[in-house]
Amino acid sequence: NGSVNFGYIGQGAHKLCVQGNATIIALSHISNGDALIGGPGITTVEDLKGKTVAYSSGTSSEVILTNALNSVGLTMDDITAMDMDASAVVTAMLSGGVDACATWSPSTMTIANALGDKALTLATNNDYVDQVTFPSSFITTEKFAADNHDVLVRFSRALLKAQDYRAANIEEVAKWVAKQCKADEQTMLDCVGEGNWLTGEFIAQGLKDGTVKNYYQNQQKVFIDAGRITEEVPVEDYILFDVMQEAVDATYGA
Repeated sequence: NGSVNFGYIGQGAHKLCVQGNATIIALSHISNGDALIGGPGITTVEDLKGKTVAYSSGTSSEVILTNALNSVGLTMDDITAMDMDASAVVTAMLSGGVDACATWSPSTMTIANALGDKALTLATNNDYVDQVTFPSSFITTEKFAADNHDVLVRFSRALLKAQDYRAANIEEVAKWVAKQCKADEQTMLDCVGEGNWLTGEFIAQGLKDGTVKNYYQNQQKVFIDAGRITEEVPVEDYILFDVMQEAVDATYGA
């Protein structure tokens, strides 16, 4: 509704960008933080057939769940899928209200710490790294982008510098995040390995050799294969590669 100028999204919400609801201006990082977790008695993905599984539709939770099911020849029709928000997923899992859940960090860490050996990670992003990339991004609206090109470039330059600092000082940044979000500091520190914290220089090279574009093309293929979108859309339609490149050139030199 225009109340914010920029936002941050994880894997699942990129579907909305493909559908024209937001415009991507910067690549944040590659997520390794999604997981499918089984409760007592669930030791394999195949065990989920006929079981109740909590997830959050339209998010990376749904992506990791469908990827895991498809990998063993199952679909969402083979389970009782319970769609709920992220906090409810954790509550349902800890209370034993569901047999398994698909969620993301730090909820994954909260569940693991609370259930201990009663929970087993069945699948993570790393299991599908050869099939799909899970990028997270910064977004804006089409209107704000059209009216504020210079602001987008300056904001993107700041992000590049922040990404370089984050990659070199990830534990310090995790503590900042904990303070800002009023989250448990140790939980945030435990999560630092759940992302590929890209540097600005990596993004600069990735724009040059096509890696960044491929990330988003592979991501869109996941949505198509899962039936979340019905047809392929050129990534240039919803990603401002020109802003990314201009920010890179101004920060590191053309």
